[in-house]
Amino acid sequence: MKDPTFWLLARASGMTAYVLLTSAVLGGLILKARPFGRRLRAATVTDIHRFLATLALGAVGIHGLALVLDSTVRIRLGALLVPGLSPYRPLAVGLGVVAAELTALVAVSFPLRKRIGQRSWRRLHWATYGIFVAASAHGLAAGTDTARLFPLYVGAVFAVVLATAWRALTRPQKGVPRVQDRDRPLPV
Repeated sequence: MKDPTFWLLARASGMTAYVLLTSAVLGGLILKARPFGRRLRAATVTDIHRFLATLALGAVGIHGLALVLDSTVRIRLGALLVPGLSPYRPLAVGLGVVAAELTALVAVSFPLRKRIGQRSWRRLHWATYGIFVAASAHGLAAGTDTARLFPLYVGAVFAVVLATAWRALTRPQKGVPRVQDRDRPLPV
């Protein structure tokens, strides 16, 4: 009988990474839209957002390492670096690889924000929507617990779509202060 330790660790860390990624995306949307007004400082939400993204990346690393060490599904290190090399569901695993690599790129951009410029940094951050979609598709198509965890995926996608719609609908028009900014004078 094979030892299931690494297989269980791979499954647990994959789901943990997905929940943390969803939380980081929601944190970024909350940071930008500021639904709680001034009750939460932007710096605090930024720190939480970055921390969640870093934790998600760590969980992805554990997920990949556990898959390489597991004997249930034989995945080599190269398959975790190059999309499509996995013998197990190559497209689904490839989506996970792309999502992980883009997550690392976005995470690395945080300390480089001033160097690459605010505009480039924001454009790079648009990739988080693609990362979330790729990670969701990866979990649904490559995960062995998809049927059991389907409500989690639906809830995560619903939350991100709802937060994105809310953010888009509550964008301030130029010259019109946001609700939480009403006590500030209009720019002259």
